[in-house]
Amino acid sequence: MKIIISFLLPFILSVMVYMTTSTGNMHSFFGIIFPYSAFFIFMAGFIYKIIDWSSSPVPFNITTTTGQAESLKWIKQNKLESPAGTISVIGRMAMEVLFFRSLFRNTKHYSNNETPGYGPEKSLWLFSLMFHYSFLFIAVRHLRFFIQPVPQIIQLLESFDGMLQVAVPVLYLTDLALVMGVTILLARRVLLPSIRYISLPADYIPLFLILFIAISGMVMRYITRVDIISIQAMTMGLVTFHPVIPENIDPLLFVHLFLVSSLFIYFPFSKLMHMGGIFFSPTRNIAANSRRIRHVNPWNYDVKVHTYEEYEEDFKEMMKSAGLPVENDNSQENVK
Repeated sequence: MKIIISFLLPFILSVMVYMTTSTGNMHSFFGIIFPYSAFFIFMAGFIYKIIDWSSSPVPFNITTTTGQAESLKWIKQNKLESPAGTISVIGRMAMEVLFFRSLFRNTKHYSNNETPGYGPEKSLWLFSLMFHYSFLFIAVRHLRFFIQPVPQIIQLLESFDGMLQVAVPVLYLTDLALVMGVTILLARRVLLPSIRYISLPADYIPLFLILFIAISGMVMRYITRVDIISIQAMTMGLVTFHPVIPENIDPLLFVHLFLVSSLFIYFPFSKLMHMGGIFFSPTRNIAANSRRIRHVNPWNYDVKVHTYEEYEEDFKEMMKSAGLPVENDNSQENVK
């Protein structure tokens, strides 16, 4: 039921948008008002989350370490897996953000002749990497609709993306990689009982939403062949705050724009915020230097402590009468 609802939600909304815009109604809402509102909600939600995370105190050093920590000089330290300084932390964060280093170490459980064991599991890392980088390439490639003249770097990226020169128009490799990556990640959650058991609608909805976005975009490019000039005029109007709705806009563009806007709205309030949250994760951005630097809990309130010196001063005579040793005994008998 969770899977069906997560699929039907973007599907039904897409059909509703297509039907309403096909009749010539709601063009201004889905082409101007809704995208502007989505962008505002995305920026406000994203900034709020970042400020909230950055202002949250970190009471303890809880760095995740999977290697030899800094110790004696003759013991080799693993600087990336157990960073002791800022440079090492930056290096580990770069490996995590750019190459998903922790996911690369993912393992799977197996049973061989009733003997449990663990082995490497690289498929999740591979398809996650493919999905994220394809999404990034496509997002950068779409900047050509919002920038005039188109920067040369984006033109080079397009040439690299379509280097196989398959079909007309040119088939982009990232389009296929994105659909393949999100489909496999979705199938993994649906087909594996252990993953399906712990999955929530919040895990399915963004995957289905991204899949619908990719499919609608590919249909516009490779099947219906929408008018690129009209689309660019519309997007440039949105960017320059002079929005216009050309007359010959395909209703499928409004569906695509609606799905993208919906993803923008959903982003700050979902697990997709790991994009910004990873930089504020104390398990990753803190150096493993608890042996060298004391980390004081900022939530601790002042507590009146009773030191041993004060305790001994209060109960000195009772301790002496009981035959207990007294460290600070300044009596004449003790001096003698």
